[in-house]
Amino acid sequence: MTTTVQTGTGKYEKILERCQDLDPVPTAVAYPCDETSLAGAIDAGAQGLITPILVGPEGAIREVARAKGINLGGAAIEDVPDSHRAAARAVALVREGKAELVMKGSLHSDEILAAVIAKETGLRTGRRLSHAFLMDVPTYHKVLIVTDGAINIAPTLEDKVDIVQNAIDLARAFGVERPKVAILAAVESVNSKMPATLDAAALCKMADRGQIKGGVLDGPLAFDNAISREAADIKKIKSDVAGDPDILVAPDLEAGNMLAKQLTFLANADSAGLVLGAKVPVILTSRADSLRSRIASCAVAVLAAHARRRQTGS
Repeated sequence: MTTTVQTGTGKYEKILERCQDLDPVPTAVAYPCDETSLAGAIDAGAQGLITPILVGPEGAIREVARAKGINLGGAAIEDVPDSHRAAARAVALVREGKAELVMKGSLHSDEILAAVIAKETGLRTGRRLSHAFLMDVPTYHKVLIVTDGAINIAPTLEDKVDIVQNAIDLARAFGVERPKVAILAAVESVNSKMPATLDAAALCKMADRGQIKGGVLDGPLAFDNAISREAADIKKIKSDVAGDPDILVAPDLEAGNMLAKQLTFLANADSAGLVLGAKVPVILTSRADSLRSRIASCAVAVLAAHARRRQTGS
């Protein structure tokens, strides 16, 4: 059972269109032992986005495929007995050069991330890991990245530098030449009693000095004047970002998570999820994600993988 996602004029579909002439990217799928994760990987393969390498107990994978009518085709299977070893093996495939992406299956997010950040055997870089929600909000005119709502609980200023840079690099990978970044707080003025406003001001100055590259930053901005040009004008805020951000940077995980879920459940947004900052992107989908969101997650990861190939010349 494979479902085709048609390209069209939607925001996610424009990302898919950018992938049409790109080679599929070998992707280690860690423990795809339920219908949702297995079908998502096979569907992405059928779309020509990835070449899935299914990592987990072969008997269980084939049984799910048989029971749910999923045609595995010629997908490679790395037979390992449990989710813990599946996560480790998926990461090892990247280190061995056999895969360029990691995709979460039906194991817990903490399990796959533990394998990614393992000191000796993982995929660490000099960057801090961060999570990005890619939101297709019906009332907004382009894909909106919300970060970080899943990994960094109470990020320091230094953590936020990496969170912002990861998101900028991701936006550039799917075609945004100079992403506009709104650093969110409860207010738009700097207030020493509100640390998020101090961090926002510092991040903007760091961007001015080249410590954050490739984007246009403004903050602190409250959500209304970040997302609405009219709201910013009423408050006499002069900003190149207000009303047109590509990226919303939350002050902490709780704010980012609530913002993303509010957009999903109150504004009917689709959300795709990626973990950034490792040697390769990690496609971190949820059981509640729609097929469209899962395919979009893969598409953006594929664009990031091809951008990495260009940078490394491989």
